[in-house]
Amino acid sequence: MADTLPIVTPARHQPRGLRAVLRRPMFWLPAAVLMLFIAMALLPAPFAGIFGNGDPRACNLADSAAGPRPGHPFGFDLQGCDLWANAVYGAQASITVGVVATLIALGIAIVLGTLAGLRGGVVDWLISRATEVFLGFPFLLAAIVVLNSVGERTVWTVSLVLGVFGWPTMARLMRASVRSIRSSEYVLAARTMGLGPARIISRYVLPNSLSPVFILATIAIGAVIVAESSLTYLGIGLQPPAISWGLQIAAGSRIFQSAPHVLLLPSGFLAATVLSVIVLGDALRAGSDPRRLQ
Repeated sequence: MADTLPIVTPARHQPRGLRAVLRRPMFWLPAAVLMLFIAMALLPAPFAGIFGNGDPRACNLADSAAGPRPGHPFGFDLQGCDLWANAVYGAQASITVGVVATLIALGIAIVLGTLAGLRGGVVDWLISRATEVFLGFPFLLAAIVVLNSVGERTVWTVSLVLGVFGWPTMARLMRASVRSIRSSEYVLAARTMGLGPARIISRYVLPNSLSPVFILATIAIGAVIVAESSLTYLGIGLQPPAISWGLQIAAGSRIFQSAPHVLLLPSGFLAATVLSVIVLGDALRAGSDPRRLQ
């Protein structure tokens, strides 16, 4: 008798909303900007060599904070290094921290949120209390305390710290999403069919719970990039000889009044990346809620 019961599948409204999003310029414009910066992070050498000087470490103190000149249209930084080449190579560290830290936070959130949403009871209570504890610490303050005790602050250590403290909001959203899915008709039908918990989770619960968490994670990438730049500006994030937008902004802020051009390029790259991530995340959120497309 159980073998003849149909499995009710969820109504699929999201593809229609996503198709509407794909027709909007406010999706493709930030997506194109992000793809440009990602390409810049993956292949910095060709982009850095566009204006003739592709080596960010070819520095001459005689050119310290000098203005634009042929072959160096954006001028030089405090160390006499080409600003354009440094900004291009800085994309690699800043975007890597944003993506890796968000993936770490997303992985923790998916595991804990799924356990809390499915199991309930004591497991849900323990995970909820742990989430509240982490939310009780200001994000940047917690990262400052931990990074101050770390010997060498590299891209990977900074990403790990930011990821460990960045999961609570996503975990709460994942828990709420799983709780709404677990009592749906198609999950109850799957249980009636005798499917095991692992198959129900992998085939029904996770695919229909992850969409809002992925959208939040997309927006969180921009927040992590800003956090890394803020920590580096305070002297607690990445350290030389690493090259990042945060390090360039920190160096440029010291001579902004006499040489404002040193600060403008890395700040512009950072602002363009974060704004594109936020606009893209908002467009994807609209795609998941067709009412916002009307």
